[in-house]
Amino acid sequence: MTAATLAAPVPGAPGLPVAVVRRPPRRLGEIVLLVLALAVGLGAYAQVGLSNGGQLPAHFWTGAACAAGVVAVAHVAVRLLAPWSDQVLLPVAVALNGLGLAMIHRLDVADAVRAGQNHQAPPAPTAQTQLVWTGLGLALMVLVLLVVRDHRVLQRYTYTAMVLGLALVVLPLVPHLGVTINGARIWIRALGFSFQPAELAKIVLIVFFAGYLVVKRDALAVARTRVLGVDVPRGRDLGPILVAWLISVGVLVFERDLGTSLLLFGLFVAMLYVATGRRGWVVIGTFLFLVGSTFAYYAFGHVRERVDVWLHPFADPGGAGYQVTQSLYGLADGGILGAGIGQGSPDLVPYAKSDFIVSAIGEELGLTGLFAVLVLYAILVERGLRAALAARDVFGRLLACGLAFVMGLQVFIVVGGVTNLIPVTGLTTPFLAAGGSALVANWIVIALLLRVSDAGARPAPVPVPISTTAVTQVVHP
Repeated sequence: MTAATLAAPVPGAPGLPVAVVRRPPRRLGEIVLLVLALAVGLGAYAQVGLSNGGQLPAHFWTGAACAAGVVAVAHVAVRLLAPWSDQVLLPVAVALNGLGLAMIHRLDVADAVRAGQNHQAPPAPTAQTQLVWTGLGLALMVLVLLVVRDHRVLQRYTYTAMVLGLALVVLPLVPHLGVTINGARIWIRALGFSFQPAELAKIVLIVFFAGYLVVKRDALAVARTRVLGVDVPRGRDLGPILVAWLISVGVLVFERDLGTSLLLFGLFVAMLYVATGRRGWVVIGTFLFLVGSTFAYYAFGHVRERVDVWLHPFADPGGAGYQVTQSLYGLADGGILGAGIGQGSPDLVPYAKSDFIVSAIGEELGLTGLFAVLVLYAILVERGLRAALAARDVFGRLLACGLAFVMGLQVFIVVGGVTNLIPVTGLTTPFLAAGGSALVANWIVIALLLRVSDAGARPAPVPVPISTTAVTQVVHP
């Protein structure tokens, strides 16, 4: 049975139709994968205690029970609110989040040991704050599933999303609200809390891009000329990509945020290509990226410094290149199998809990463990694209594609910077790195992907006339 409702005669009552209703899947696969995901995070957390003190961390079993309870609540919520959704998305996100919490705790322990050696008070543990943000992120995931029962409703707010997204992007520029950290003005601080609004802005702008391209994709797909085998769009249709380019350059100029600038522009170009299928948009986007990068290199000292460090990381290993060189040394020390959780020295890398947590994982889990983490990210992107292919509406396809692509592009930018493949940009690794705003935003991304996949997999009802005396038969898939 593949349809939601079928008609068949009842035995002994010729001509009397039977309504056959297909129930949602029991989601047993998700349950098994969630158990494995919890084992990854809790196993890494236990290993931190065993490596440093020879025993499990304090209150380990209490924490494990709480973690299992929170994940169980999330599973039940998905089962009730999105029963047909993808059964792999939630477990993979839980595994990455749990591994990130364990690694941040491991770095907290290293910070406390160093502070004790220097006869200083230990700093406040970051893992506890990240744990609170994890709970908030899961709660918001459930809230999004509860409020957004149909992803197509979001298309009504296309231009509202545009205004809100741009407002979030420029919010750090507001005097007495935005703060500058490490040379980038991408944070706002209020009521004692710091938040990075660009993390939410990327989600809101994806909604805008998807809604806009649904309406304009036919016009944007028209090509007037062909240059070197590539269809070039009409000049009057270049407005959207030029606006996106100017916004990304504005973020780079005024907020000095190279990562967000690259992410937003790359996101729009990718969605434009998916919507129209025209390679010309990719060519034009690449050209504008090169123009903007060249301008930024000669106009801004911090961009030029990052590019110089990228090209010559060992020219000043104790100064500007210290962070990158320490990251490369840590990855080399990890080798194939790694030094083991708690056995390396990932705390020697500045910002190992946030920007360079991939380096910490590579040192302690080795190339094998780092590849395993990248495979988990690849699975997230693949399941997001699968949800896009299964979507029955164009808006849902573009929305899921944008959400999957932003996850993949962000991982590429971060890992590329850590391994010196590209210049360091300052973006954080989804689910792994310390940072509340990024973690909350990523759980919202998972919620929207679950909603789109649920709509795509839900059987469409078949209009069959059923008499009032019909018999209802329920079958399992």
